[in-house]
Amino acid sequence: MLLNTQISFSGFEAKGISEGQAIFRSMDSVTVVFSARGHKNVQSTHRTTFEVTKEMSLTKQGDCIIAVEATRAAVDLPFEFKEAARKEGARMTITIEAGALKEIVKAKCSPQLQFTHPTDLVVRKSDYVCGRTLAIGADKAASDFSRKLVEKMRDPSQEVTVTLVVEGY
Repeated sequence: MLLNTQISFSGFEAKGISEGQAIFRSMDSVTVVFSARGHKNVQSTHRTTFEVTKEMSLTKQGDCIIAVEATRAAVDLPFEFKEAARKEGARMTITIEAGALKEIVKAKCSPQLQFTHPTDLVVRKSDYVCGRTLAIGADKAASDFSRKLVEKMRDPSQEVTVTLVVEGY
């Protein structure tokens, strides 16, 4: 269990917040790492968004949801991450990993990002922003994810690691 730990290495500062979560900061980026789990109903077929949620259940209608039981939602992101993501011109890289498989998504940040939702994080191809929005202008949505990765994320015992990196702020 990581609790109020700080580690410095190669110009990075790492702060452990709690089990399954970490924040890394360098001079030009802020990184947040957290975990989630797979679910038997992961469809990953939505064409314009993907979502990670703290919720434990998922119906097949939640076709944008790629992982459940996340240890972070929009409201839980650290202040320094939110501030970096609200800077004009900032960019975000979202990495979703399940075992040896991973998907990397590039997106834009926005001064309009609110980060207020208590359970969800949504990445959008569009420019629409609400309290659930993590990033906009993404180059991938749920339907673009590797089907091998999606199959892994249908396993409820599969741990999913989510890495968020904001840079260029």
